[in-house]
Amino acid sequence: MELIPIFKKELRQEAETTRKFFPLVPDDKFDWKPHEKSMSLKELAVHVAEIPGWIESALSKDVLDFADGYEPTPVENTDDLLELLETSIQKSNTALDEANEDDLLPDWTMKNGDQVLMVMPKHEVIRHSLSQLTHHRAQLGVYLRLLDIPIPGSYGPSADEQSF
Repeated sequence: MELIPIFKKELRQEAETTRKFFPLVPDDKFDWKPHEKSMSLKELAVHVAEIPGWIESALSKDVLDFADGYEPTPVENTDDLLELLETSIQKSNTALDEANEDDLLPDWTMKNGDQVLMVMPKHEVIRHSLSQLTHHRAQLGVYLRLLDIPIPGSYGPSADEQSF
């Protein structure tokens, strides 16, 4: 069984779902947090927009070292978020198009300086990235719900889309 076509299909499906959430993110609430320990709405939305790009990063690099100065992509408004999401999706689609199954086998490492946070084969990094996209998009849905913004369904209609 080949994994790349499976990953491409899942990325396409998750991207389609994620695209429904981003136009709903209000610029004027970027600094809002549901709790003091939570990310701000802007931080969470940027994180969700960057996650699809992790696939390209996993395929093109063997190491992610946070000590090398990772900074989240700066955005000023919802249009910037949408552009970041599309760029992330496009980069990963291109990387998957150019990859072969053997490219999925080498180990990939996440670290912070000398501290190794995780080591896993690249195919597991891609699986993890897709899971993280689903997880954090759901978190974004909770933020929107708490702001009284009707949310779209992800895998079926949301409570806002149902008519009882």
